[in-house]
Amino acid sequence: MLREGKKVAASVIEAVKSARQALEALAGVRPGLAVVIVGNDPASHAYVSSKSKMAKECGFHSIQHTLPEDATQEDLTALVSKLNGDASIHGILVQLPLPKHLNSEPIIQSILPEKDVDGLHVVNAGKLATGDLEGGLVSCTPAGAMVFVRQTHGEDLSGLNAVAIGRSNLFGKPMAALLLAANATVTTAHSRTKDLPAVCRNADILIAAVGRPEMVKADWVKPGATVIDVGINRVSAPEKGEGKSKLVGDVAFAEVEKVAGVITPVPGGVGPMTIAMLMANTVIAAYRKAGRKPPRF
Repeated sequence: MLREGKKVAASVIEAVKSARQALEALAGVRPGLAVVIVGNDPASHAYVSSKSKMAKECGFHSIQHTLPEDATQEDLTALVSKLNGDASIHGILVQLPLPKHLNSEPIIQSILPEKDVDGLHVVNAGKLATGDLEGGLVSCTPAGAMVFVRQTHGEDLSGLNAVAIGRSNLFGKPMAALLLAANATVTTAHSRTKDLPAVCRNADILIAAVGRPEMVKADWVKPGATVIDVGINRVSAPEKGEGKSKLVGDVAFAEVEKVAGVITPVPGGVGPMTIAMLMANTVIAAYRKAGRKPPRF
């Protein structure tokens, strides 16, 4: 079965809108999201534009700060500090990657953890790692992937083997922590894993996030497994014409689709979920600031 991100993301966005309306009615609070972008990278501007557009569609107080390419570390730090102190802003997102002369890590760690809607602050990462799913904010892409998992297998993954290929701080580690919190038996595989295909064949839930085009083949996949493809790779597509390219995932979709019970496509799978969960995190942050119990998405 194909699990399309657009449909699932649309249902999350509807829940976000309802939660936003309820918070305004109950507490007179409108969730606020500030997005910060530095420089002229076209892909980053496209991402930021889609995030700002979705925030407005959800009825948020949405602001965007665009700093020039030559902005200094001090300029960016000062802006984050100002947003930290702005009571109308519940979520702060600094679009990555930053221009090469800027150091992103101190910027991310300077965002207040309760406003860190990207879920990258060490406090939020630590809460997730220790199983505190109610106290922190979860990184958006793994949170989105987890929605797919719950839709297929429910809330309790007891007795299921899950394999996450990739150990990045951005995705692999938080993904493993979410699966573990749902009682799955979790293996984190990576480039140094011995006999990776054999490890993957044991997975009831297989999640690929390594950035290698179509690496996961059909004979890596247990028949009927849930396969979630987080990779986004641009490869040449001569069949479309000279110099043309296309997006593919880390999974060889055409062959794995015949084996998997559930599979997400690339593009159109986990991608739309990332922005949806960013909106969800902003609502959660606003509820907490207002002293209300946030909804679960």
